[in-house]
Amino acid sequence: MSNVSIFAGKIYNNPTFKAAMNVHYADVNAMRTSIQKLKDSGQVDLATMQYGQYQPILAPDAPGTRWLREMGFARVQLAAQPNTTALSNDQPGVVPLTKCDLLDACLRKCFNSEPPIPITIDVAEKNANSASPDLHDVILTWDYGTDGIPTRLHFTMVCPYRS
Repeated sequence: MSNVSIFAGKIYNNPTFKAAMNVHYADVNAMRTSIQKLKDSGQVDLATMQYGQYQPILAPDAPGTRWLREMGFARVQLAAQPNTTALSNDQPGVVPLTKCDLLDACLRKCFNSEPPIPITIDVAEKNANSASPDLHDVILTWDYGTDGIPTRLHFTMVCPYRS
């Protein structure tokens, strides 16, 4: 076991961290403000953005170094897990190759849509008896409008079990 992820979800599975993240994505206006802040930073290309690139810009005090290591470790683990889930119901033919690719594509869809699609972020921890308890996972579900277009992404990072 790597000490890189020793804390896993225990630090991030709390209301304070979730609120600090969600304030940036909770509604269309928050998304517009976040998008402008990312554009103004010159550090992120929204068209090619990946999970983890935007948080340090939007919430520089919240993540910290430990979070950056966790995020990187999650990306490595998710990139090694095949994906069979379509990006969204309105794009059923788009099936990213890995769970990391799916996460990146979902987030790009939210930030690049007009209007932007709000995101609700959650963090969960696997149980000791879960399938692959030592691996990160991600749960991505969409709310849809009556027109079938996504109106919100529910993004849950599922962290590995740690005793």
